[in-house]
Amino acid sequence: MNTYLGNKRLVNGNSNPGKCMAQLKLSVDLGENFNDPLRFVECAELADNYGFDTVWFGDHLMPWIHSGNKSAFVWSVIPVALDRTKNIRIGPDVTSPIGGRYQPIIIAQAAATLDNMYPARFCLGVGSGEAVGEAPFFPSGWPKWLERTKRLTEAITLIKKSWTSNEYFTFEGEYFRIENFFLYTKPKTQIPIYFSAIGKQATHFAGTVGDHLVTINSPETCQNIIFPIFESAARNAGKDPTRMEKMVLLDLFFGDKLQGVKEARRSGEAGILAEGAFEQRDPRKIQEMSALVSDSKILANKFFISSPDELIELIDKYWQAGATHIDLTTHSFPDRIRMIGTNVVPYFTERKDDYVRTE
Repeated sequence: MNTYLGNKRLVNGNSNPGKCMAQLKLSVDLGENFNDPLRFVECAELADNYGFDTVWFGDHLMPWIHSGNKSAFVWSVIPVALDRTKNIRIGPDVTSPIGGRYQPIIIAQAAATLDNMYPARFCLGVGSGEAVGEAPFFPSGWPKWLERTKRLTEAITLIKKSWTSNEYFTFEGEYFRIENFFLYTKPKTQIPIYFSAIGKQATHFAGTVGDHLVTINSPETCQNIIFPIFESAARNAGKDPTRMEKMVLLDLFFGDKLQGVKEARRSGEAGILAEGAFEQRDPRKIQEMSALVSDSKILANKFFISSPDELIELIDKYWQAGATHIDLTTHSFPDRIRMIGTNVVPYFTERKDDYVRTE
């Protein structure tokens, strides 16, 4: 492969033992659509064989769009994937423990159980949720974003308390209350919580209560707005932001832009970008909303990749912007994982000293 970067050295790889070093991590995101559960397990095995850091599974009750066709219960799939892999970390991207479909204590117990059996290999991605998966569990009405995010931050506090408390405790929050509770099966390691955030306010919450950040913004927005807010909030919360990952999810389309825009609209995938999609409960209607999304919005939110070199260049651009973890959307398609594993992962593995950020 003739990579555009050649042997260009991007970052001084000489480590300083007195500093924190962040090594670039590459992950794959399988989502939850298109194939049966065992195909997702096979994809996790494949990602493990190619040396990816993490494989993320989507967590939805119903798919975002009707043509997604599948949406398995991820908490049944993940333990099978953990059992059939050796090194790769695995987690949901993202679960929403805001008190509808999932209560925080249940997620705390489920995560602790997995870490107990597969120490240091389970990661917990969390977010404020979307109506298509969560609204049916809120009979009094789907909460607005701010309430959902406050529920999420309170849930994280409760989850961490459950993992770490060595005695019975009572929790009295605004949204969650539990009396005289103790989680008997504890995690064996510290489970990392990845907080999904797109806007400024959500990013502030992520830095305050999360362990790591997940976002989908452009390199310029990440570098100039999102990452500084995340780091500032983390410092104000008494945490060291140099030890916190800044993960960016890249929604990839493997093909040229013109073809990609047409396919995103034809398949209905563009509907996720439509105004009001997060408040819509019906995957069929979200798919129909695809027709309302402009070409420019699709182009701004999807990355059209026609060669491994272009993907390498894109990953490097986010690294230069300050990202330390890149999550690549492959869905449950093994050929995409093989392509990236064969042509992209070795580039960064061979140059791993160039992709270490010393803080």
